[in-house]
Amino acid sequence: MQRVFVLVSNKQPLMPCHPARARKLLRKEKAAVYRRYPFTIIMTHRVGGDLQPIEIKFDPGSRTTGVALVGHFNRGSEVIWAGNLNHRGAQIKRNLNSRRAIRSSRRNRKTRYRPARFLNRRRPKGWLPPSLRSRVDNVKNWMLKLDKLAPLTQIAVETVRFDTQKMQNPEISGVEYQQGDLAGYELREYLLEKWGRECAYCGAKNVPLEIEHIVARSKGGSDRVSNLTLACTPCNIDKGNKDIKDFLKRKQKRLKKIQAQAKTPLKDAAAVNATRYATGNVLKGFSLPIVFSSGGRTKFNRIKLGYKKDHWIDAACVGESGSHVIIPQAITPLIITAKGRGSRQKCSMNQYGFPRTGPKKHKRVKGFQTGDLVKAIVTKGKKIGTYVGRVVVRASGSFDIGSGEEKVAGISYKYCRLLQRSDGYEYT
Repeated sequence: MQRVFVLVSNKQPLMPCHPARARKLLRKEKAAVYRRYPFTIIMTHRVGGDLQPIEIKFDPGSRTTGVALVGHFNRGSEVIWAGNLNHRGAQIKRNLNSRRAIRSSRRNRKTRYRPARFLNRRRPKGWLPPSLRSRVDNVKNWMLKLDKLAPLTQIAVETVRFDTQKMQNPEISGVEYQQGDLAGYELREYLLEKWGRECAYCGAKNVPLEIEHIVARSKGGSDRVSNLTLACTPCNIDKGNKDIKDFLKRKQKRLKKIQAQAKTPLKDAAAVNATRYATGNVLKGFSLPIVFSSGGRTKFNRIKLGYKKDHWIDAACVGESGSHVIIPQAITPLIITAKGRGSRQKCSMNQYGFPRTGPKKHKRVKGFQTGDLVKAIVTKGKKIGTYVGRVVVRASGSFDIGSGEEKVAGISYKYCRLLQRSDGYEYT
């Protein structure tokens, strides 16, 4: 189980404690619940305490960033808290594309529209597209949150970097991180991400995968990354040096997919390459010692220690200290999903770009806003019961509570009690 964050009465962080100890303190009323996610208690009287070094580690990714807190104790380095931070960059890009299409449609119809603006704004130094900036901001926000909840002493970050030039031309020399024990780890990780960690020929998952030449080297194939894919051992043996068109002549759909995907660069690689400097600069602003390490070193540490692939586990294995980190078997990560803090769009549009609702009046209704964590105890009517979850507010005061398939509609605000304000993230 994850450790529980502890604050003293003046809100200064103490060492995180075991959940059993936190329950004991709450039962004896020596502490109170300060925050639900991540779970934090605050001491009612205690002021100080002994502290030990805690290192926060990040494994930045295009879609998910792994976060781990590693305590450096006398008995060794151990993970005490972990989380997977899911980004919403793809959703932001879809929203921007939709807005662009609606505005373009209005201009073409010569109806009410915002005039086009061209070359009238300068992009500041270090500018990133909103879909990429959100990834950097998420890392910054969680660094701020955890810095207030735990006595952090050091930062370690994986410099998620795919050297695409080295992959396209393997004869290039002088790249230190691809020498010695780490040789080939960057290329393998790139291929695993590009091909979805499955066999390109049969789609097998959760099996050992081998690097496979689409055009065999004996037939003139190169070691360029555009000629490499992943295959399970049986498929790799069956294909041998056959032409891929002959090998997959009965699977034309899969053949076309492989041919198209082989030449397509990995978009996620471009995303992490574009944000790695911004992420590093943001974390440097926290005035803590910071260490950068390559993705190849992370994977080398994880495989050497025998841990499975996961973003938070990769975060724990970042850097030199990741070569001997202990991950308790009972620990489970907190799944954090970025949801945003509402929309600036005044009203919703139909498929033709015309307003279908009135403009929003108030973001908060009856003291609640969409995304707040609430507990509702309904004592009468058809929906008697207790409901806990995220709330979706309406101006009428009749709310929806829950998430996914367990959502319950039509709960009056009078039954709702606030547990935690919305902070732009959803927790599992």
